Amino acid sequence: MSDQPAPGRYETAPLAKERWTLGVVQSRIHAAADAAEQAANLRHMLHLIDNACHYGGGPDLLLFHEFPISGWDTWTRAEAEARCIEIPGPEVAAIAAKAKEYGTWIAFGAYVRDPDWPGHILSLTTLIDSDGEIAATHWKARNVKGLFPGFELFTTTIYDVLDEYVERYGADAVLPIARTPLGNLTMSQTQLEPELMRGLAIKGAEVILRTASGGFTETDIAATALYNRVYCAVANNALLLPEGPYFQDTGAGGSAIYGPDGKVIAKADKFETMLTAPIPIAEFRARHLQPDIHWDLVRGVFDGYTSRFAPNLFSEYQPESLDDAARYVAGRSRWS
Repeated sequence: MSDQPAPGRYETAPLAKERWTLGVVQSRIHAAADAAEQAANLRHMLHLIDNACHYGGGPDLLLFHEFPISGWDTWTRAEAEARCIEIPGPEVAAIAAKAKEYGTWIAFGAYVRDPDWPGHILSLTTLIDSDGEIAATHWKARNVKGLFPGFELFTTTIYDVLDEYVERYGADAVLPIARTPLGNLTMSQTQLEPELMRGLAIKGAEVILRTASGGFTETDIAATALYNRVYCAVANNALLLPEGPYFQDTGAGGSAIYGPDGKVIAKADKFETMLTAPIPIAEFRARHLQPDIHWDLVRGVFDGYTSRFAPNLFSEYQPESLDDAARYVAGRSRWS
C-alpha cells in the first residue's frame, strides 16, 4: 500500500481547528542607520504584535512584510551584513516570546546571516509557531536579474546556489511547504513568477504568505489565488518614515488577502494597519484539489526552455555591492 497521496490530493498534517484568522500587518519601514535604530524597529514590531492582540486573542497568524527589523537601503554587502539577524538569535527570541505570550503564529522577513553559509547574505521568511518555536524558514527562491538599471540585488537566493542548496537540504526544500496544524503554509518573497506559485500549489500549498517591500503587482497576487484556487496574502510596508532617503509613499501600501476565487477579502491603503480574514481551512481542504493542469500540452515547451540566467551564479562569488552585482551579472545572460 503506497503512502503517496491519491492523484489530485497532497500531503497534509492534522488540523488543530476548523477555522482560523489570518492577520496581515502593514507596518511602517525605516532603513536602520545603526544598531540603535534597528533595535527601535524591532521594538516597534513587538509593539504592533501587542496591538494586534490587545482586544482578546488576536489573529491565529500574523504576517509581517519583508524587512520590518532592518528596513532596506542601497547598502553595500558589509553594511547589509551588519544589519543581518541570525536564526535563532535575540531578535527571533523576542518575537517568539510574543508568539508564545499570545498563542499566535508569526511570520516575518529579514536579512539573515547563517554560519553554514559564510559570506552569503540571505533573505528569509521565518515562521514561529504559537509555542514560540521556529516552525519553518523559507529562503527567497530567486532575485530577478537584468531588471534594474545599474544595479543587481546581491542577496543569495536558492537559485543563486541551487546545486549546493539541493545537496544540503534535498530537492523537496526548493519549493518548501510547512505542513502545520493551521494548514499547508508556504512563504515567498518572490514576485511575478507564476510557475513558482503553481509548483507550490501542486505540492499542496493551501495558504501562500507573500512578503514585499516597496511595492508589488496586485494582479500577480490575485492570479496566484485564482489560478491555483488557494488563499494568498501579501504584506507590504506602510508609509516610510519621513527622514529616510526616499519619498514617504514610495511603493507603500496595498497589503491584501485574496480568497481562492481570486477576489480580495481585505485590502489596506498606505497607512500602518492590520487586515484580518477568516480561513475556513477544514471546509476548504475537504473540497480542494491540486491545480488541474493539462500538462501534456505544454511539457515539451518547458523541456526545451532555457532560462535567461543560469543557476549557481553566487556559488563562487558574492558581489560586494549593488553596482558590483550589476558588473558581475552583466554579460552572463544565456540569451543573445
